[in-house]
Amino acid sequence: MSESTTDRQVVAEDIETELQRFLETRTKTTWAADTDLFADGGMSSLFAMELVVHIEQTFSIAIEGPDLRIDNFRTMNDMTALVLRLAKADASE
Repeated sequence: MSESTTDRQVVAEDIETELQRFLETRTKTTWAADTDLFADGGMSSLFAMELVVHIEQTFSIAIEGPDLRIDNFRTMNDMTALVLRLAKADASE
């Protein structure tokens, strides 16, 4: 049985570390947590959708509807906040 988000505490540092690892692997660039990935050329809309799938699978969350706005994916800080918020919502259900 795999460990789900509701079975463990999701920690901001762990989320940021995983996002940094994924982004570095895919873009061959190290990004600061507050860098606007779209403005600085690190992210295209197609890559953003790949990132959404990665985040959903890695953190056992569903990103749907209004949460799919581009502003939730501009920076690693934005993505970390989104994962924390959705994981907390899942845990309270």
